[in-house]
Amino acid sequence: MQLEINDIRKTYPNGVKALDGVSLTIGNGMFGLLGPNGAGKSTLMRSIATLQAVDGGSITAGPIDVLTDHDSVRRMLGYLPQDFGVYPNVSAETLLDHFATLKGIAGASSRRQVVCDLLRRTNLWDIRKKKLGGFSGGMKQRFGIAQALLGDPKLIIVDEPTAGLDPEERNRFLNLLGEIGENVIVILSTHIVEDVSEVCSAMAIISRGRVLLSGKPGDAMDAIRGKTWRKTISKGELDECRQKYNVISMRLSQGRRIIHVYSDERPGDGFESAEADLRDVYFTTLSAAN
Repeated sequence: MQLEINDIRKTYPNGVKALDGVSLTIGNGMFGLLGPNGAGKSTLMRSIATLQAVDGGSITAGPIDVLTDHDSVRRMLGYLPQDFGVYPNVSAETLLDHFATLKGIAGASSRRQVVCDLLRRTNLWDIRKKKLGGFSGGMKQRFGIAQALLGDPKLIIVDEPTAGLDPEERNRFLNLLGEIGENVIVILSTHIVEDVSEVCSAMAIISRGRVLLSGKPGDAMDAIRGKTWRKTISKGELDECRQKYNVISMRLSQGRRIIHVYSDERPGDGFESAEADLRDVYFTTLSAAN
C-alpha cells in the first residue's frame, strides 16, 4: 500500500498557514517526517488521521480516499498522538482490553489473546497489573504503541514519540518501531534528527508548512558529501564565523565548540573535511530555505 499526499493546504482562522501545498508519497516501512516545532508536522498527522479537515488537496491510502472515507481509514489506522493521556488509576491490562473492545475486537477469549500478545510485544507484560499513573514516560509511550497496534493496522502514525524519554527508553522505543515498520507504513513525526537517522529508510524535511526535501537519508547525505567542513573554535569566534561562512550548525564536544560549514571548497585555514550526517542535511536544508 502507498499513502499519496497531494497538494494539501491548511490555513487556520488566525491566518497561520500550517500546510502550504504538501505532496508526499509514502510506502511501507519507516518514514521520518522531520522539522522544527511549528513546521506543520502535527497538522499533517492529524489530517491523515481524519481528525482535522484541510482546505484543499487530496490524500489516498491505496483505494481509500482519506479525506472522505473516515471509517475505512480508522479501521486501518494506529495513532499515537504527541499528547497521549491515560487513566492513572487503571492497569495497563484493563485499559488495553477496554481499547480493544472499542476497536471492535469481539469475544473475551480472542480479545484477551490480542491484549496479552501486545503487552508482551511492547515489554509491558511484567507490569500489566500496575496502574498507569505509576508508569514512567517510556512505559506510557510503549503502552501508547500497544493501543495503536490494536486491530492489526496497516498505517501507523506516531507524533514526537521520543521527546522526554531517557536514552535507554528511547532506544527500546525506536527498536520497537523498527520491528513494526517492516510490513506496514509507519510515519514518525519528530524534530529529533537522530530518531530519523537511526530507524527510517525514507524521510522528508518540512518547514513553515512546505516540504523542503524528500527521499532516502543516505541519498540526502551523499548530496552534501565533500561540501561539509568543520573547525574547532573559541566562544568569541562564533559570531565572526557566522558572518564569514555558511555555518550550518554548532555543537559542543568535550567542552569544545565545533562548527560545521557548508561550502563547495575548503573555507580556509583550520577547516577539515567532515563526514556529512543527517544533522548536516537538516540544518543545510533549513538554512537554504530561510
